[in-house]
Amino acid sequence: MFWTKNVCRLLLKYFASKPEIGRLSQKVGNFRILASSCLKCDRAMSDCSSSDDISSLLKSVEVSRLMVPGDANLSGNVHGGTTLKLVEEAGSIIATRYYNVAKKKLCPDDYESGAAALVRVERTHFIQPMYIGEVAELTAEITFTSSHSIEVCVTVWAENIIKGEKRLANKAVLWYVPLSLGNPPRLLSVPSLPCVDPKAFEEGQKRYEKQKEERANHQHTKVRHIRPSVSDEDIEIHTVSYSQSVLRHLMSVSECAGYEYAPGGVIMKLMDECAGIVAFKHCRTNVVTVSLDTTNFHEMIKKGSLITLTGYITFTSAKSMEIEVVVDSELVRSGEPKTVRAVSAFLTFVSLDENHRPVKVPQLKISNEEERQRNDMGKLRYEARKRQRLESQGQS
Repeated sequence: MFWTKNVCRLLLKYFASKPEIGRLSQKVGNFRILASSCLKCDRAMSDCSSSDDISSLLKSVEVSRLMVPGDANLSGNVHGGTTLKLVEEAGSIIATRYYNVAKKKLCPDDYESGAAALVRVERTHFIQPMYIGEVAELTAEITFTSSHSIEVCVTVWAENIIKGEKRLANKAVLWYVPLSLGNPPRLLSVPSLPCVDPKAFEEGQKRYEKQKEERANHQHTKVRHIRPSVSDEDIEIHTVSYSQSVLRHLMSVSECAGYEYAPGGVIMKLMDECAGIVAFKHCRTNVVTVSLDTTNFHEMIKKGSLITLTGYITFTSAKSMEIEVVVDSELVRSGEPKTVRAVSAFLTFVSLDENHRPVKVPQLKISNEEERQRNDMGKLRYEARKRQRLESQGQS
């Protein structure tokens, strides 16, 4: 059921004021507010044609959801994977809507129904944490389109509906491509974004060319499958082998949103869960996600596939740890034991004390040359992130 935003806020505030919030929030958290779809197209642009048609094209969407106990760890911090899944859902909604609405209106003779598939997530930094009982408010906006791709910017706000306070929690940029609904799916063309300022288009074109080149040159880590130890007592603590984690998951029908393939947000949530296990085992403290490096999805994961997520630490600084997660997919119903590497990503975690303040991370113990090489590369990535963060702070 779809509700208006104000009505939902009143309901959430009512539920939050009750002593049985723990039980009620589990029920309330199952619905999402998909409201206030708004038009951002500038009708005053002199070069816009068919203004009546353009005025009906939806360029942004808002999604809100109450954070419930199932979304967080024991300390009440909402999992980074939960946020990433919500971000991807918002992006998928607006990208799929734009393709279908714009294509019907602007190119009716060439229209074929389709759905947006995630192919890339730019580096995402978790600015502020979210907690149980807060409302995540996401705004997704299309910022650029090429002939076959759609760039979406998603902003996440965390709202304390009791205190009436709101803070910026996350901002992400995602790239989608529209695919036909047939099997196998085909890549579809995207109508140009209407009413775009020439300077904004030029900047968007540069971002598109940059990500296109990086995707073409990207190679997954050729890490072999790691066999978990039968007993942790056999492995030295704070080594790669000690905290490594292997998570297996069968992609069910309910997770595929009615399509033949799993949404990118579902995969990112599982990747964050796998990395979180690694981080927790290494530190034995409360751990939270602070960033996800640029991630490219090269293979779609079909419904009914068995996916294997392998996570391990690559580098530790004084107060953070980098964890790589690789995802392999196997379509078990095909009868052929063929496994493909669908996606890999680097996530950064920090360790927190009981007051949610960062504490020192146990340093990684290197056991062999392969681990040393990964550690050296991780250090370079850590220093690059640090420079980028300092540059962003200087610009702001």
